[in-house]
Amino acid sequence: MMLSRDPREGRSVHGQYQGETDVQARPAAPLLAVLDLGTNNCRLLIAAPAAPGHRGLSEFKVVDSFSRIVRLGEGVGQTGLLSPAALDRTIEALQICADHSRRHKVTRTRAIATQAARLAANRDVLIARARAEAGIEIEVISADEEADLAALGCAPLIGRRYRGALVFDIGGGSTEIIWLVKAPQGPQKRLSVSVPVGVVSLAEEYGEAARDRAGFAAMQNAMAERFAGFAQQMGDDYDPKKFHLLGTSGTVTTLAAIALRLPRYIRSRVDGSWHETKRMISVVDRLSDKNVASLAAIGSIGAERADLMLPGCAIFGAICSLWPSPMLRVADRGLREGMLRQLAEGL
Repeated sequence: MMLSRDPREGRSVHGQYQGETDVQARPAAPLLAVLDLGTNNCRLLIAAPAAPGHRGLSEFKVVDSFSRIVRLGEGVGQTGLLSPAALDRTIEALQICADHSRRHKVTRTRAIATQAARLAANRDVLIARARAEAGIEIEVISADEEADLAALGCAPLIGRRYRGALVFDIGGGSTEIIWLVKAPQGPQKRLSVSVPVGVVSLAEEYGEAARDRAGFAAMQNAMAERFAGFAQQMGDDYDPKKFHLLGTSGTVTTLAAIALRLPRYIRSRVDGSWHETKRMISVVDRLSDKNVASLAAIGSIGAERADLMLPGCAIFGAICSLWPSPMLRVADRGLREGMLRQLAEGL
């Protein structure tokens, strides 16, 4: 059984676990629901721990998922407030998430909000409306916890041949960078930073300039300056040949889909895929010459994300310039999978 075609839900969108919804084959294990309410997206994942010996790259059996672009953080950088329109869009998406959870009789749930809610002086309105109108308790987490969850969710994708990875998560309102080094007890965090700039906030800061080649170059240079101090802290301890890049976010997964020449986004092809960094940069270079209409015509981007693609590419390019590892692994996973792992530990 696929996701319902309720008009409120729209199409299956980029980032969903397309084709993995299976109610009749529901696992016997307790069902867990995790919800990530970001600056741009509202994303739900319902899953159960996978049976030992059947885990592969995934520790969970996905039962259902939902994703909608709500742009909760629209205008927050200028006003410091979540707008009424953004709140209405978000509450509607949260009500759909609550419907999915009730349908599956979820055992345990955790819902978090990130940068947009952290910045907003009226975050209490979001929390109160989510509780009253959707029955969902929203927890606004710190930037440090956001980085930790992203790292926890991506850690299973660290390559066997490497000492570790530089994990980066390009969000709507912030970008997390986490340096993970392998250890007997599991990957250990050597450095973790959260920069309060993401694709939405960068697009709003640069306005129309965020839509052309010259603006792209300016954004990339500005982001490289913001990240440079963190690269200097790592110094020679970060050997690009021994640590690979591990990227998660809509920007990175979209670039991977384009590099793989997929006519539409297919999560199973993207998640865990390896890419030469220089090839991904060449994709960025091609995209930076396109206008928003041309970007929207690309199947794996679409109209809803087209205006944010160049800001995301600028952040991606800045990271690759400062940490020039030859190989990049792409993760269509992150905060939600990190939350799942934490919830599963408590079972």
